[in-house]
Amino acid sequence: MFQLDAPVMAEIEIRKSRFIALLHPVASRAEAETLIAAARRDWPDARHYCVVLLTASDSMLNDDGEPGGTAARPMYNVLQHKGLVNVLAVVVRYFGGVKLGAGGLARAYGQAVSQALGEARLVAVTPMREQRIGVPFAIESALRRRCQQAGIAIGAVEYGDAVTATLSLEVARADAQLAELADALNGALTLLADPD
Repeated sequence: MFQLDAPVMAEIEIRKSRFIALLHPVASRAEAETLIAAARRDWPDARHYCVVLLTASDSMLNDDGEPGGTAARPMYNVLQHKGLVNVLAVVVRYFGGVKLGAGGLARAYGQAVSQALGEARLVAVTPMREQRIGVPFAIESALRRRCQQAGIAIGAVEYGDAVTATLSLEVARADAQLAELADALNGALTLLADPD
């Protein structure tokens, strides 16, 4: 999986219609909504603002008045083919007076996103998983030491009857790392479900 290092923009013209592709690294729908509103302000006379959002927690495809499946779906396919995550793609279209047909529209929207990706710098993303765990107070410092040695980030920590912590683990190694931690802590590590 990859994500954008920085926002990029590209423009193509097909049979007098302008397609302006904007790609942004994003982490949430709220951030995406702000960027979509900015695109509408920056290009106020455009006919369509077609959108694809792909994040770990949310996604969105919007053809914004183009015939169904002719804008967002081809944009999505290009992003998926490149393995992109945490990305917002907006293609702003100025209609040039010549109808492109469904196939022509699909090719144009996909091409606009491909053109922008040609300008982009992509960085690899390691898929992560969060796991809540519990340990007795007496071994909290041993847990912290072992996590630091293993490169495991400790997030939120809560103190109650025991110490509850959220660990950030690489998906590919999570089960092995949890087993190693439990072994190093003499089995005094409990996996906890996320609170509802």
